[in-house]
Amino acid sequence: MDFPGLAGRTGHFSYGAPRDVKIGGDGARVAFLRSAGPEDPNAALWVLNVATAAETLVADGPIEAYAVDRDARVAAFTRDRRLFRADLVGGEVTEVHTDEPVQDPRPDPLGSAIGYVTPGPSASLRVVGGAGDRLLAGEPGNAWREHGGLTSWGVPDPAAVQFGRRRGWWWSPDGRQILAARTAGATSLHLLDLDEGWVDVHWDRETYPYVINVRWAEGGGPLITVLRRMQQHGLVLAIDPRTGETQVHAELADARWVEPVDGTPRHLPDGRVLVGGELAHDGFDARCLFADGSLLTPPGLYVRRVVGTLPRVGAPTGAPDLVVEGTDGEPAAQSIFRVRTSLGGGGAEARKISLTPGWHRAVAGGDVLVLDDTVWRGDVRVATLGNVAAPLPYQTHPVLERVTDRRLPAAVLYPAGFVGGTKIPVLVTLGDGPGHQQVTSDQAAWQERQWWANAGFAVVSVDSRGTPGVAPSFEKVVHRRLGDIALTDQVDALHQLLGKHPDLDLTSVSVRGTGLGGWLAALAVLRRPEVFHRAVARRPVTDWTELPAPFAERYLGDRLDAADVYAHHNLLEAAAQSDHSRPLLLIGASIPGYDSVTSATLDEELAFLQGDIGR
Repeated sequence: MDFPGLAGRTGHFSYGAPRDVKIGGDGARVAFLRSAGPEDPNAALWVLNVATAAETLVADGPIEAYAVDRDARVAAFTRDRRLFRADLVGGEVTEVHTDEPVQDPRPDPLGSAIGYVTPGPSASLRVVGGAGDRLLAGEPGNAWREHGGLTSWGVPDPAAVQFGRRRGWWWSPDGRQILAARTAGATSLHLLDLDEGWVDVHWDRETYPYVINVRWAEGGGPLITVLRRMQQHGLVLAIDPRTGETQVHAELADARWVEPVDGTPRHLPDGRVLVGGELAHDGFDARCLFADGSLLTPPGLYVRRVVGTLPRVGAPTGAPDLVVEGTDGEPAAQSIFRVRTSLGGGGAEARKISLTPGWHRAVAGGDVLVLDDTVWRGDVRVATLGNVAAPLPYQTHPVLERVTDRRLPAAVLYPAGFVGGTKIPVLVTLGDGPGHQQVTSDQAAWQERQWWANAGFAVVSVDSRGTPGVAPSFEKVVHRRLGDIALTDQVDALHQLLGKHPDLDLTSVSVRGTGLGGWLAALAVLRRPEVFHRAVARRPVTDWTELPAPFAERYLGDRLDAADVYAHHNLLEAAAQSDHSRPLLLIGASIPGYDSVTSATLDEELAFLQGDIGR
């Protein structure tokens, strides 16, 4: 155990690295957060002048989050619920007086006014500017209860958070309107004029209750995606900002569940609407992008996220390239691609612009691209954002494999200096469980696992079916049978890996995970004790009916019509059918007959898995 600091997890390795990068629409400035070094979690606000490649400290930390106007000339952030405005051109920072505590402040696209939400269970939406601080929408007080809950404006509802939507209000491109969510048990959308007029957004809210994403940018009115409760059908709707009426731009359908592509829908400059979807015919099994129904991405590209657009040399201004994060055959890697939006005779075209293997990330704005930490304008490298983070403690070398007839992504990580020829105990890591990719070429993702390996394990990670990055069918085949498929894949992968890694001791297999991974770790020793001999489950899901409905129903279906499916995935039910023959340590949960603690360090988990404590 040569790095005990890992007991606090590895997040502090990012201290001192640039994050939350934002690029102005004119490409003149790149704003970002960065702390002073590896021991300092308090991030400050910085700006890079693209013309001079000079970095300037704008505001000291701690700053957890910030927002900018269209051209990144003005930033807004909070400290202790107080509002601050930063001039990213001149460098001045001023406190802005508000009548209420502030959260989620956002400058309008022109940088003249700042909207914000009040914290608390009955949030209001306010705007502060030349006319002072005024209430735009709000219904405070218990008298406004509806459907068993307080009314809130401008915050995401609990269902939206399950789909990754963490915002509840959006400026219009001209700064004259705000599209805001009102949550009162159900969610509705409203267009608010700054002169205090408003219109309601109209769609069939009873049939499509989930508003999973919203985007309002240059080129058209707001675009939203709404889903039926069982998530097997959705609509991409364009909102008329004058009347609130909606028009269907695309339908999304899947017999299991609809999985929109992050960063879509969005308007292209020529007026077409970009939508993420899936191609599942003529032998294709792809996660793709479409513009008004025309395929833009090659079927071999698994699209993870649309980052933005960049001008295309020689093309009209209405036909830029998309910048896309995706995978083209190896799910352990994430690359950056430029995708042509103008349809020519050659068909769909995607050009990889991250030229080294690894897990790459990008931000785009104007004619500027930040790829990882490097700033590019066209083909010219402008600068690299300063990074004062501590180097990672381990240089890891996981052996990546594709195993079984399902070609499951898998990896084996040995202790540093391990010499073959001796059997070594196995630790199967499940991370946060199905739906969360473990087998990646990101060095930071392997640091904690290397600590476990150096403690005397061959660490095995397998991305079972249900994990993104391979293909839509691979991800969704687990519908209503997640537990059985995930366990089968883990077992089959272990046996297949033994053929390539004969030092794995399958008579001594431990397993650990957190959350949904903790649920699967516990299920492994309860259902397959002949394979998994000891387990640690951190905060495991014990009863799927207690999870948020959007998440649980995506995997297991309607809880009212599938009680048997939910019971089959219940840890208490699995424990009742188990002979209690394998040690299981539960952290933050309890099952009768098994060890349970409220918290534990990694050292305590290690002692349990090595057999020093417990049964």
